[in-house]
Amino acid sequence: MKVKKADADRIQALKAERDKFASLAFCWADLLFELDADLVIRFVAGAAEAFVGSDPESLIGKPFSTIVLPEDANPVEQALASTLRTGRIGEEHLRLHGPGGFPLRAVLSAYCLNPVRGDIYVGVKKALFLPPEPAQAAGGTDDAAGFAERAATELKKRQALGENTELALVSIPEFAELKSRLSGPAHRELDSSVDAVLRAGSMGGNTVNKMGEGRFSLVCAEGANLDDIVGRIEGLTRSMDPSGEGAKVLSSSAAIAVDDSVTGEDLAKSLLYTMNHFRGEDGGAASIRSFADNMPVLLDEAVGKVNEFKQMVARGSFSVALQPIVHIDTGDIHHYEALCRFDSDGGGSPFKTITFAEEVGLIDVFDLAMARKVIEWLNRFPRNNNRYRVAVNVSGFSIGKASYLSGLLDLLRDNPWTQGKLMFEITESSRMSDLESANRFIQALRARRYSVCLDDFGAGAVSFQYLSVLDVDVVKLDGSAIRNAQRAPKGRAFLSSLTELCRRMDVQTVAEMIDTPETLEFCRDCGCNYVQGYLFGRPALDLKAFDPLPNSVLFKHLTGARG
Repeated sequence: MKVKKADADRIQALKAERDKFASLAFCWADLLFELDADLVIRFVAGAAEAFVGSDPESLIGKPFSTIVLPEDANPVEQALASTLRTGRIGEEHLRLHGPGGFPLRAVLSAYCLNPVRGDIYVGVKKALFLPPEPAQAAGGTDDAAGFAERAATELKKRQALGENTELALVSIPEFAELKSRLSGPAHRELDSSVDAVLRAGSMGGNTVNKMGEGRFSLVCAEGANLDDIVGRIEGLTRSMDPSGEGAKVLSSSAAIAVDDSVTGEDLAKSLLYTMNHFRGEDGGAASIRSFADNMPVLLDEAVGKVNEFKQMVARGSFSVALQPIVHIDTGDIHHYEALCRFDSDGGGSPFKTITFAEEVGLIDVFDLAMARKVIEWLNRFPRNNNRYRVAVNVSGFSIGKASYLSGLLDLLRDNPWTQGKLMFEITESSRMSDLESANRFIQALRARRYSVCLDDFGAGAVSFQYLSVLDVDVVKLDGSAIRNAQRAPKGRAFLSSLTELCRRMDVQTVAEMIDTPETLEFCRDCGCNYVQGYLFGRPALDLKAFDPLPNSVLFKHLTGARG
């Protein structure tokens, strides 16, 4: 039966609307664009005023790049164009010309339902965070964790299809030297252009990772022509170098093969660990060969370590050691810090194991397990006994993980009796990428009557930024900052001013790594509230180690002298 033209047009319109809604659902966006194959906007829906300060109709017919900051435009265009080949791209960070001319940080996803017709649907949502370097953030190539997740997704997908993949390393040893001959804008253009070439050669169009200045890893199909990528990059460097000399590019690749039983999540964590192993290499010919020779073995080892760590956490194969935090005047124990001791480490320093957990992105899983373990320890005592209070550590990595936040709040909801007994100490605070989100997390804990301490305070100028944004109950003064203050001519004045600032903000101070009577007296003179260190005992599994408190005579002498 012949279909009337009007009906055909209506069906076509319905299909177009269906495609748009399907793409919107896929992108999970606040703002949706439809682009043609030339990346010109032909449809807009959503919060255009809030994102770019323009009504949707005024954007139609303009190139998508007109709403993107110039330094981000090239990598964004390259990524969007790649959807005609790959079908989709995942989350890409970019900056838009926001309302009032202020840059707006955003995340872009795109989907091409019909590569032949050239329809590209783009979803944009507000970014919760961006890596610190704008030019790198736009390309996203230095987001190692994001790269590992995208790479693992592509690898598992290709593996299911029976296709083999390779992990390639591309190095430009003279990249920094070349940049020294270029202007600032030319730096960004070179970075963006190299990034675009690598993306075009990568699997999925977005499996590229920046490992250092002029050093990149990418996932590609087995047998991919790396020579073509190398040639294009070398051509770029020659065309942009004022001397015309350019820079030599090195490359190598190794096949990736993992057991089908390895989950995509575990593969991502293992890839991240393996890439970190090479991150510190110099990028020369020797390290390139080392990469090709050792990567498969290292990846297998990493998969084994990830699985072993997860099993260890699930079994609870670790203990809680405690160290007292002592009032600087009376010597009374205010609370204890909970420190982990892994069975696999023989009860010794957990540094290597914790570092591994941070490198592979499992620290949030362990932090939650540690909180459970501490609650179990507190539950050994009558719940109406407030004698023991314990601070459990939370890594700055964990605060950014939604699964950790929801898991912790569920745990506290199920154990309301821990209010007043359990505290939280944020470690590795430099890992917090979004201070506003971190503060919301902190306030959620404080609203439930859990005190929060910020660790490593005073170790850098960024500490003051943290204190201005994060509302906490306690700050722990970094041990190195205290040692430096003791040695510096103006150190006493500096530390005294720091504690006075905290006092005015109603924030208590804990001085850590107090190992000598002289340091104790110095911190007392500078106005610290509490102290922690080997002077009062090393971390112990049994609280009898602190009964009586080691060196308590230092406090008794003070009390007698003042009396």
